[in-house]
Amino acid sequence: MSHAHGTPSPVASRSGAPLKGRIRVPGDKSISHRSMIFGLLSIGETRVEGLLEGDDVLRTAEACRALGATITREAPGRWRIVGVGIGGLTEPKGVLDFGNAGTGSRLMMGVAGSHPITSTFDGDASLRKRPMRRILDPLAQMGVTVVSEAEGGRVPLTLRGPRETIPITYETPAASAQIKSAILLAGLNSPGKTTVIEREATRDHTERMLRHFGASVEVAPHGTDGRAITLQGQPELRGTDIVVPTDPSSAAFPLVAALITPGSDVVIEGVMMNPLRTGLITTLIEMGAAIERLNERNEGGETVADLRVRHSRLTGVTVPHARAPAMIDEYPILAVAASFAEGTTRMQGLHELRVKESDRLAAVAAGLAEAGVAYEIEGDDLIVHGSGGKVRGGGRPVATHLDHRIAMSFLVMGLATAEPMTVDDGAMIVTSFPSFIPLMRELGATIQD
Repeated sequence: MSHAHGTPSPVASRSGAPLKGRIRVPGDKSISHRSMIFGLLSIGETRVEGLLEGDDVLRTAEACRALGATITREAPGRWRIVGVGIGGLTEPKGVLDFGNAGTGSRLMMGVAGSHPITSTFDGDASLRKRPMRRILDPLAQMGVTVVSEAEGGRVPLTLRGPRETIPITYETPAASAQIKSAILLAGLNSPGKTTVIEREATRDHTERMLRHFGASVEVAPHGTDGRAITLQGQPELRGTDIVVPTDPSSAAFPLVAALITPGSDVVIEGVMMNPLRTGLITTLIEMGAAIERLNERNEGGETVADLRVRHSRLTGVTVPHARAPAMIDEYPILAVAASFAEGTTRMQGLHELRVKESDRLAAVAAGLAEAGVAYEIEGDDLIVHGSGGKVRGGGRPVATHLDHRIAMSFLVMGLATAEPMTVDDGAMIVTSFPSFIPLMRELGATIQD
């Protein structure tokens, strides 16, 4: 496959043998990004095992190097980071190019923006379309100056940090772990307390890792579903060891593939079971999925388990809006599972999908249409009418819009459709799951690139 910036390279999948075997998917992307960032902001040495070596995370590593960290790769997945500490960042000599990495770019705006340096952020065509205003607004309240920006608060943009960052209390306008994390990371370099209030709880890796590195963080309930997170500024973070658990968002692809492919029986090892990340598993079990948790244990401050997944007859359900933050990246693959279910699945409140790598809601709908699946979009709800296990497939190649999750979702679909499925480009899969095609082939999948 070519690189995401080069010529598109179509990939096709077709139905064949049942999927069988044991696999371990790559490390969690969210924790991998944060491992690099916390390593940079710590005094001393941070050692990371199981890092996801996808393009997105490597871009964050490069940015951390540009800001002063010494970073070495010692073996596959094993990295050593010597940090400069909070307040110790050096001004980068060139542009911080994040490629397709929305998480890395947004979190790093909080990090670099809170230091008295000037830094310029850019990325690929997909990242240049993604809104950054939701990060820039709270950072401006903290004293960060936006020197220049592309239209609508997009990259390329240049930030200049204040001499002293102002601690704030901020209620996030949308349920977004990226907004929350950018503010908390900026709050590290401010005197006093920074508080983020969220009306719906989002993934809490930043809070957990802040504590793991020695910061003082208090989390209190706020309203019915929300939380208030308060960080004491200017702690001394200490380098530490991290074992990165496997990524539930990546595990979702072989998991759904096993559910929809007749005769399949697969074990996915070491999947993170953080309740703020397991919305997809909760939903699939409600639909009747045979998913067993085996050997639960603790890795890197997170509960993990091996998941045994077998082919299942699924039934449509309504997925409540409140579950969206716990599975925001998994809706495309859930739509694939819903296509094979009996009856109708309604996914409520998917507004955040419109501002991902692509307009994921529109991209999923277009892919379903190519495969002959009946669906409707009502406001921010996606309604999929299941076929009871028989999906036609075929159609024209699905337009991925440089979105790795769209590409992987429809390749999974093709493993159980009557006709093969093709996606227009598989090159960007490397951003989050570089071993996706070889691992799926190891289980018996027929995927041609």
